[in-house]
Amino acid sequence: MTPQPDALSLALQNRIRQDVQSMHAYAVQDSTGMVKLDAMENPHRLPAHLQAELGKRLGALALNRYPDGRVNDLRRALAAYAGMPEGFELMLGNGSDELISLLALACQVPGAGVLAPVPGFVMYAMSAQLQGLAFIGVPLTADFELDEVAMLAAIAEHRPSIVYLAYPNNPTANLWDDAVIEKIIDAVGAQGGLVVMDEAYQPFSSKSYIDRIARHSHVLLMRTLSKFGLAGVRLGYMMGPKALIAEFDKVRPPYNISVLNCEAALFALEHQPVFAAQAADLVQQRERLMTALRAMPGLQVWNSDANMILVRVLDADANAQASAPGAGGDAAGRVFERLKAGGVLIKNISKMHPLLANCLRLTVGTADENTQLLAILEKSL
Repeated sequence: MTPQPDALSLALQNRIRQDVQSMHAYAVQDSTGMVKLDAMENPHRLPAHLQAELGKRLGALALNRYPDGRVNDLRRALAAYAGMPEGFELMLGNGSDELISLLALACQVPGAGVLAPVPGFVMYAMSAQLQGLAFIGVPLTADFELDEVAMLAAIAEHRPSIVYLAYPNNPTANLWDDAVIEKIIDAVGAQGGLVVMDEAYQPFSSKSYIDRIARHSHVLLMRTLSKFGLAGVRLGYMMGPKALIAEFDKVRPPYNISVLNCEAALFALEHQPVFAAQAADLVQQRERLMTALRAMPGLQVWNSDANMILVRVLDADANAQASAPGAGGDAAGRVFERLKAGGVLIKNISKMHPLLANCLRLTVGTADENTQLLAILEKSL
């Protein structure tokens, strides 16, 4: 019988984990020819003169050699950029995704679990599942705040090895109450667990945990250069007490940061003012977008400390939708398709979690991109 390239044989199915076969791969939308506002990328490219300068540096690299001590230069540069406390160490990853996977791998002991508020970043649950750890998702409140009572109860019951707190959160874009965060951190520390503060959207946020991280020996701070403006470079980094980072560094693959990634990141850090100006522009555009969105009837808009905005589409025949998510039909789906037909690609997250019913996530773009978004969105509503 001729093999079918789009189907697995029974023999091969028996060699692949059943839970993996039942999973869905991370989906990336086709954005060809679209205004791309679906993935929280920095829409600004490098100025032409910096593109040429970076090209010369990358072209001179020894691509025939494995990465060398240059990665240590990058670690020191990132530590200085972030203001890493004394006595702490920094670990690099091929994006934050790899760091999340390595944390799960290192903590894979009998009975281990990962806990995080939901809705949240999908890789927390996915990495836990792939490494055989239990995942405990604790729902946020209807306004996407931390449910203090539920979080503390879940920590006491499940005694998770890792608790993730995104600051700000994805996809809701909000910061959580600092007093509640400290109670959670203390509760996790009391039962011997680890807390990871995920600051992926730090360039656009009004707060950071970096000035408080030294208070705790069980807290790690994770960031990425993706939102800084280097999503295509794939570089994440994680800071924590030296002894703690040393253990996780043991499971990091050798040479996980390519010479191209390393040099591009160093180049970007040498030109921080360029990227800081881009972030400042996006914060201004975020405020412009939120003001315009709140003036549109039929939308509920949440505050944002990231480069994305969460909105709920209210059905015309369901005025009470804001207090009763999901009461109407697929209003978000209809608006998503109308925007897509108009050449603007956003993210429909209405099926991601019950709390996100009829919700869309809009990435903050350039001034022109945001103008197109608002014009088509107003017609779509």
